[in-house]
Amino acid sequence: MNLRESLVAAIRSIPDYPKEGIVFRDITTLLGDARAFRRSIDELVHPYAGTKIDKIAGVEARGFILGGAISHQLSAGFVPIRKKGKLPHDTVRIAYSLEYGVDEMEMHKDAVKPGERVILVDDLIATGGTAEGAVKLLQQMGAEVVAACFVVDLPALGGRAKIEALGVPVRTLVEFEGE
Repeated sequence: MNLRESLVAAIRSIPDYPKEGIVFRDITTLLGDARAFRRSIDELVHPYAGTKIDKIAGVEARGFILGGAISHQLSAGFVPIRKKGKLPHDTVRIAYSLEYGVDEMEMHKDAVKPGERVILVDDLIATGGTAEGAVKLLQQMGAEVVAACFVVDLPALGGRAKIEALGVPVRTLVEFEGE
């Protein structure tokens, strides 16, 4: 089985969640499959092995799991990007668009230094609002966002283009059609 086939087989598809007409792509089954999880991390790390990466920024919550593993593999620090009000120290915040409104995310003010090379990680890119907000937050703090990496891309929703428009290359492992 090739990489794409094995990862698709490891991702659970849940029809009509969170609302009718949506097929939710659940990577918790991939995380529970040791081989698929390892292959995903290896594939996400591979292009950056041997390059200087200072930090991996993971978006709450599945981005923490993937980002922690990638940080370990690249010997890089880890930066959690969380919903407003969840971090205990001084933070910087940015508002970002959701499918049905606006939310805010934040990170610690001292999480990245200007010029640090950072890779953003999350499980999935759909409309791109969350990832776009995270990239802008990192750039606002002076980070050089080297790439944004996701296991799943939903290309019909256009999120990849939003990130690439910010000058950040996007790496994904599998694509699913539809929402």
